Amino acid sequence: MFELKTVGLFLITALAEIVGCYLPYLWLREDKTAWLLLPAAFSLAAFAWLLSLHPDAAGRVYAAYGGVYIFVAILWLWWIEGIRPSVWDLIGVSVAMLGMAIIMFAPRPS
Repeated sequence: MFELKTVGLFLITALAEIVGCYLPYLWLREDKTAWLLLPAAFSLAAFAWLLSLHPDAAGRVYAAYGGVYIFVAILWLWWIEGIRPSVWDLIGVSVAMLGMAIIMFAPRPS
C-alpha cells in the first residue's frame, strides 16, 4: 500500500509541476495571455507542497520523484502535445521508473 500511495503522490506532484511550467511556456512561446501565470504560480506552489508530504528524506524523495516526472512528461508529450513517444522515449521512461523504484522501495536498515 505504501508503494501505491508513494507513486500516486508522485504522479499528482508531477502533474502540478508540468502544468506550472507549461502555462508560462504557452505565454512565452505561444503568445498566450499573461493571465496563465496566475494558475501556473498556484500549480508550482502545489508542487512544492506535495513534495513535502512524503515521509522520507527530502533528497531521496527528490531523486526518486525525477523518474516519475519523466514518465508524466512523456505522457504529456503524447496526450497534450500530440507527439507519439518513440521506442527510445519508452526505454528511457522504463529506466527512470526502475531507478525510482530502487531508490524509494529498496530495503533499508531501520
